[in-house]
Order: sequence, then structure tokens, then C-alpha cells
Amino acid sequence: MNTKTNKMTNYRWLICGMLFLATTVNYMDRQVLSLTYPGEGGIQQEFGWSDANYGRITGIFSLAYAICNLFAGKFIDWMGTKKGYLWAIFIWSTGAVIHAFCGIATCGILTGNWMEGFEGSKELLRAFSDEYAGNALMISTVSVWLFLGCRCILALGEAGTSPAAIKVTAEYFPKKDRAFATAIFNSGASVGALIAPFTIPVLAKHFGWEMAFIVIGALGYVWMAFWIFAYHKPQANKRVNEAELAYIMQDGDDAETTSEEDDKPISFWRCFTFRQTWAFIVGKFMTDGVWWFFLFWTPAYLSSQFGINPSDPLGIALIFVLYLITMLSIIGGKLPTVFINKGMDPYAGRMRAMLIFAFFPLVGLFAQPLGGVFGTPWFPIILIGIIGAAHQSWSANIFSTVGDMFPKSTVATITGIGSMAGGIGSYLINQGSGIFFTYAENSQMQALGFTGKPAAYMIVFCICAVAYLIGWCIMKMLVPRYEPVVESWK
Repeated sequence: MNTKTNKMTNYRWLICGMLFLATTVNYMDRQVLSLTYPGEGGIQQEFGWSDANYGRITGIFSLAYAICNLFAGKFIDWMGTKKGYLWAIFIWSTGAVIHAFCGIATCGILTGNWMEGFEGSKELLRAFSDEYAGNALMISTVSVWLFLGCRCILALGEAGTSPAAIKVTAEYFPKKDRAFATAIFNSGASVGALIAPFTIPVLAKHFGWEMAFIVIGALGYVWMAFWIFAYHKPQANKRVNEAELAYIMQDGDDAETTSEEDDKPISFWRCFTFRQTWAFIVGKFMTDGVWWFFLFWTPAYLSSQFGINPSDPLGIALIFVLYLITMLSIIGGKLPTVFINKGMDPYAGRMRAMLIFAFFPLVGLFAQPLGGVFGTPWFPIILIGIIGAAHQSWSANIFSTVGDMFPKSTVATITGIGSMAGGIGSYLINQGSGIFFTYAENSQMQALGFTGKPAAYMIVFCICAVAYLIGWCIMKMLVPRYEPVVESWK
């Protein structure tokens, strides 16, 4: 430990910066599929997928993510933050990269030729499709299953990232700063989504969609190299002096803990006996799917409703503006600190902030009507951006409630359990939306003044708009006031 100066070091913010970079790469990886799916030369055209196929892939990814999250948090608590995070990013990066080889694998399975490379496989699949009408269905089916396999590997790795990041935040920041630190690294989701439309469509257009998966996926390996040398627990970190360590430990919890083994974790199944756990589960289940829906479906929405390709200049500008608006979420991470400094306990401050954020998604009720009346995508995109900013602000605070209520030794476990619930919610909305959009388009369903797929989008937007208020009310009923479980279980 550095004791040469009394001036407080700020190494915790470098660690927060590392979390920010990891989140940025993470969300770029998630965006590759949605940005290479629609349009000419895209995955949909190459493999002949329907919206139901795409919805199935995004839905199963969310379900696999949910299942893996149930155990990923416990794995992070057991393995430790440093090693656990490394394993998570290695698996997710590998899962992202191997998406690129689904075309070759589809060609190999159906034609027996595995050695043609990316372009050669495309030619063989086109010829195979032209031979017989039923072959197109075979291409679609096989490719969907291969992408599903890759998405499940991606989900396995990504499941460990949130528990690890929240655990790092609990280790390196006092309670009053955790929501702000979480908002900063969580803004990497918006930054990744900002960078994605300028890089992924360009890579796909000039080098093929396969190279987009490879290049973006490989960024995770680069991050791993820096994490190996950058991260140590604050008590054992030579770059953290006594003043900074005292600041980090100002809450008094775990002040004497020098290793993760010294702090006994709550058993996995016992976690489910606490109302605090169920409050977090409900909050994540009700709201995570909203963010993932817009993350996965916005490019397809622009393509189907306005004929805009994600690689078009207008498509790039629209996606950029959407996620630029979500960057306002950093302010949301600071808001509870204002309430806490005025005398509120951390939980009360966060819940008040979350209630404020829960009202903003109601603007989603007007997204589809304004887009239809004025015939422009800008109104829906701006309103979706506001929803995204509200979600990220909500997310930063709901994650921080785990550190408020549970010991550091169990933070990753609870985070994983809640993220599992969020993944289930995401599965339901993504899988259901894909089926719903296909049905609405084929049946020309009418609802709320719209016909066909626009009617389906209107209904899903309405569900997203009210999800946060419903989630907040249930959370408040389960845990009406600040009740940490640290003392009660030991």
C-alpha cells in the first residue's frame, strides 16, 4: 500500500474506467447482430430469416443469459472479481467471434463443403437454394440453430459481467458514490451503441458481416490484457494509499476484510428468503426487457417502418442520436447522491430517484403515433432515446440497491439472481415480439389506430412505457424502507 503521501489517490476511478471500457465493448458485441440483420447483404437476406426467426434468436439469447445469470453471480463470488471477470470476457469474446463462421458451417452441413471461406460459402448456399424450393427453408433452419449456439456462448460470458462489475463497484466505492460510479460504467452501453453504427455497418459493407463479428469480438481479448495488470482489491493495491482506502471504507462495512475468503457469503438458496432479493428480482424482470427490446429491434423497426437501412447515412444518424440521448443517464446516477447528502438513507434516496425515472418511459406512448402522423422516424427515435436514458438511470440505481442491502461477499450472487430475472423478462418480450410482428403483418391486425406490424409496435411500446412504474410499486411494497440484511443473517 502506498503511504508516501497524505493526498488521496484516485485509483478507484481508473478501475471505473476499466469497467466502462468493458461495458462499451460488451454492448458493441450485442449490437453486431441487430446492425447486420436487416438490409441488402445482411444476415436476413443471406439466410432468408423471418422476423419470427430473428425474434427466436434474440429471445433464446435472453433466456440463456437469464439461466446463466442464476449461477454466474455465485461463480464470481467464488472465483473472485479479477479471475471471474477475465473468464466472463474470454467466453463472451469467443462467443462473439465464432458468429462469423455460421455461414461456413451452414454451407458445410448442407453441401458437405467446409473449405470455401466466407464468400465461397455464400455462393454455394445461393446455388443450393436455387436447386429446390425446400432448400431455402433448410438454409434458414440450420443457420438459425447455429446462431442460437453462438448466442448461448455469448450469453454464458455476458452473464458474468454485471455481477462482476457491481461487485467491483462495491469493493472500490462507498455507498454514496456507487450509483454514480455504476452510471459512469453503465454509460458504456450507450457509448458502445453510439460507436456501433459508425463501425459495424461499415465493416459489414466493405468486408462482410462476418468481419464485423470478428473485429468487435476480438476487442475483449485486448481488454483482458489490461485487466490482468490493473486490478487488485483496494486493500492489497499498491496504487491505493491510506487516504483513498479510508474513503472507500467510510461506511464501516467490511472494513477489516482483506480477502474475499474472510467475508462469509450468504448461501445461494438462502438468498431467496429475503424480501430484498425479491424486490431486486421484480425490478429487473419488469424493466430489463425494455432496454433489450430497443437494443435488438430498433434497426429492424427503422427498416420495416421507414425503409431505412442501418448502413445508410440516415440510419447511422438516427441510431447515433438515440444513444447520444441515453448518455444523459450519467446525471441519473448522481441524483440519489443529492438526496443522500440531504440526510436520506441510501435506499430511500435511490428509490426516490427511481420513481422519478419511472415516469419518463411514459413518453413511449407517443412514439408510434408521432412517427405515423408526421411520417418521420425522428420523433420515435428521440422518444426511444429518452426511454433509454431513463432505463440506464434506473439500472444504475437498482444495481446499487444490492450493495446497500447485502454484504460485499454476496453482491455478485444477488446481482446474478436479479439479472436472471431480467433475462427472463427480455426473453419474453423479444421472443414474443418476433412472433407478434410476424402475426400482425400476415393477418393485417388492427389496434389503436394502426394496421399490421405498426399496430404490433404500438402495443409493445405501450407495454414498455408502463413497465417501470409497475416495477417500482412492487419493489416499494416488498421493501418499504431501508433494511440491510447483513446483521440479520449472520
